[in-house]
Amino acid sequence: MTPGAVTVPPEASLAQAARLMRSGDVGDVLVVDDQQLVGVLTDRDIAVRAVAEGADPLTTTAHSVCTPHPVAIGPDEPVAAAVTLMRECAVRRLPVVSGGRPVGMVSLGDLALARDPDSVLAEIARTAPDGGRA
Repeated sequence: MTPGAVTVPPEASLAQAARLMRSGDVGDVLVVDDQQLVGVLTDRDIAVRAVAEGADPLTTTAHSVCTPHPVAIGPDEPVAAAVTLMRECAVRRLPVVSGGRPVGMVSLGDLALARDPDSVLAEIARTAPDGGRA
């Protein structure tokens, strides 16, 4: 798990969410209302669900584009449970929640590192976007 997921309130604009993704070097943010997870917004959601449809990223809200009621996992769940959920739900990232509050994120890269640290996916997960080691 990567602790401390990046969050935005439902009323945040897509532009605000995209800036947070850029500064946090992440491909998604969790949409949180009153400290409770209500959705997941990915860079792909912004591009495909909003910008490609002509939505204004300065006025369109995160909540209007995010995936609501996302599948999530608890912090004490085993790696196998995360693998099963990702496979069954066809998702690449799982919010980690405790009492409905986000505490982190599990990605395919995290699972690759846990399951097979010598795999190509694990190696990519360890590499920073600029080509250096993370």
